[in-house]
Amino acid sequence: MASAPGTPPGDAPVPPLLIACALGIERLALRAGGRGGAPGPVTVLRTGMGPKNTERALARALGDGTQGREAAPGAAPAAGVIASGFCAGLAPGMHPGDVVVAEETRGPWGITPCTATDVLTAALTRAVPGRTVHTGPLTASDHVVRGQERAELAATGAIAVDMESAATLHSALRAGVRPVAAVRVVVDAPEHELVRIGTVRGGISAFRVLRAVLPAFYEWHRSLLLPRR
Repeated sequence: MASAPGTPPGDAPVPPLLIACALGIERLALRAGGRGGAPGPVTVLRTGMGPKNTERALARALGDGTQGREAAPGAAPAAGVIASGFCAGLAPGMHPGDVVVAEETRGPWGITPCTATDVLTAALTRAVPGRTVHTGPLTASDHVVRGQERAELAATGAIAVDMESAATLHSALRAGVRPVAAVRVVVDAPEHELVRIGTVRGGISAFRVLRAVLPAFYEWHRSLLLPRR
């Protein structure tokens, strides 16, 4: 008998999905959108702000990489990891509530390519109709970016910046080979800077969009279970 769409063949174990975010408000939004539809076990992990907190949280959740990058024969498949939450848009014309799908993350550790970004982009376009979905490099910062620094980062070709995505993906791959992705919702942009999340219309708009993205994450996760051609 053939396997159902989006499930592994035979008795193959279904890999878990780990969604990492920094803030309590991000975790609240993501968990609010998580009713049903998951192809396997899903964890929404709050890491805390900044790359150091992120590295520590991922090491606790996935291991510190000392077991090596390759899974042992017959071992359960490694968890897929998505870095999510809010970000600052860098490109002119971006608005709060726009969605960013990273093609790669850039940080002090180098460049990390993301997995199946075409699938994720298409799924997000369906999940949040009417919202613009941007694709491109997502760069790292260890602090909130404003003004001229935002323009300087945009000049590198990056379309958005946050403090945790690059650290999340680097730490996830350090713990073992696995699919990784980063999806962020723009909470401020060059023409729409805000001071505090959730106190102005832009922050509320970003929260509502983040609450709606989880079905797209599940679709991406299912796609990874299908045989590759």
